[in-house]
Amino acid sequence: MYWSKGVFHMLLAVFFFSVMNVLIKLLPHIPAVEIVFFRAVVSLIISVSILKYYRINLWGTNHKWLILRGFSGMFSLILYFELMQSIPLASAVTILFLSPIFTNILGTFIVRERVMPSQWFFYLLSFSGILLVKGFDTRIEPIHLVIGIGASIFSGLAYNFIRKIKTAEHPLVIIFYFPLVTMPFTGIASTFNWVPPAGWDWVILISVGILTQTAQYFMTRSYQSEELSKVANLRYLSIIFAWSFGFFIFNETYTVYAYLGMLLAVAGVVLNLWYRKKIIVRDSISR
Repeated sequence: MYWSKGVFHMLLAVFFFSVMNVLIKLLPHIPAVEIVFFRAVVSLIISVSILKYYRINLWGTNHKWLILRGFSGMFSLILYFELMQSIPLASAVTILFLSPIFTNILGTFIVRERVMPSQWFFYLLSFSGILLVKGFDTRIEPIHLVIGIGASIFSGLAYNFIRKIKTAEHPLVIIFYFPLVTMPFTGIASTFNWVPPAGWDWVILISVGILTQTAQYFMTRSYQSEELSKVANLRYLSIIFAWSFGFFIFNETYTVYAYLGMLLAVAGVVLNLWYRKKIIVRDSISR
């Protein structure tokens, strides 16, 4: 695999997000909007503290793209947490594999990055695998697929807005705009169905905030320094963690066809990475 800092940062982000997924599954009694609110509070505290320490301007200069990134990230995370709480871990992660696909597709319009014709076939292969999982897992309802698609579209928008900003803003400034936009909206929405956290809920909620802040930082660095079509697909590797955590922690099992669907989704990623490497080598030789 072609190696770079962008790839390394994405791999770190995938691991931290995978651990976060487990924690979300441990909070089925707390509404997703409320979890996002607590995640935003932790993120705001960490971001402001670090930015103040290094004397970095909180507000940045690309206000339009920063605010759009904040809103799209908020809607994506609410839907993401809702899906994670509702269905088995590996199934949820597999459905959310649509995110890199929408990131790449939207990237052709927002940041004008080229997607090779063969890559569309690999995306289709991964999407077919996701549909196979949905079709052979009776625990997944059509509404779950709709939620997953919605989360993936907003996620794709968020990462394209990050790519639009590129390195013009500090990663923590980009991340800071997420809680800045999210906290007021989720705070108000949570009051309509507030569930008071108790005992270990507090530890898990704070841990979710810290893990997502760390993962978001590395993911932001990755998207700033690498092409979307390359690093976005590395998120598919989270299926390995989902299989393991789901089986050993939550005793989740699947049908043969569901496993086949997951493998097809991963195969689409592997083939896409192989193709990207081939293109990079060819272009470097031609120069």
